[in-house]
Amino acid sequence: MSVAARISHYNLSMDFRIGLGFDSHAFKQGVPLVIGGLKIDHPEGLAGHSDGDLLLHAITDALLGAVSAGDIGTFFPPTDPKWKGADSTVFLKTALEEIALAGYKIVNLDCVLVMHRPKIVPIAADLRERVADLLHLDIKRVSIKGKTPEGLGHDGTAVAHVVVLLQALELPEDPAKLVLTAEAPTDADIDAALSTIAADPHDISALGRKRSPFSTDDLT
Repeated sequence: MSVAARISHYNLSMDFRIGLGFDSHAFKQGVPLVIGGLKIDHPEGLAGHSDGDLLLHAITDALLGAVSAGDIGTFFPPTDPKWKGADSTVFLKTALEEIALAGYKIVNLDCVLVMHRPKIVPIAADLRERVADLLHLDIKRVSIKGKTPEGLGHDGTAVAHVVVLLQALELPEDPAKLVLTAEAPTDADIDAALSTIAADPHDISALGRKRSPFSTDDLT
């Protein structure tokens, strides 16, 4: 008798999370300008306890917020001298670990950089490529736009806003159901089984029988 096994897979349910990130830094003479993990040629950099990379800081906060893991200061407090001048890609890697542990992946993110200078449009493609590489994403899933702070009085400050969408694939309680289907034996299967038994006879005289523990001659 042959047995066929079939596995039916259930569709995975979808769960989405949205994270919002924000950061701002004042421009400062004598420090390099780092945005999105790129060093940019500009006479002023951004003041900060780390490297001042406001874009990666905002992305980090958006990712952490989406999985309710706190914020960048929770993991890297600015009062800790260990993070003085730190590369902000370290912060981003930690946020990626947190969303992975929570069972999520990035769908896409949209970023807005608000500053008078440098102009973002000429370097937006390079920024997108670098951020996509850091996040292990297709560049089409990363948007970076530049805006000027008209009427906001932010001439000496850079601001970043980030929105990120995460997706989780949640398995049901029984992710895969194994179904065993027994095929009914054919006449040929039965004949073959009987032929095998006939060709190899066994002594079945004692099957289902037990020896009596006493002699029947003792019965009166």
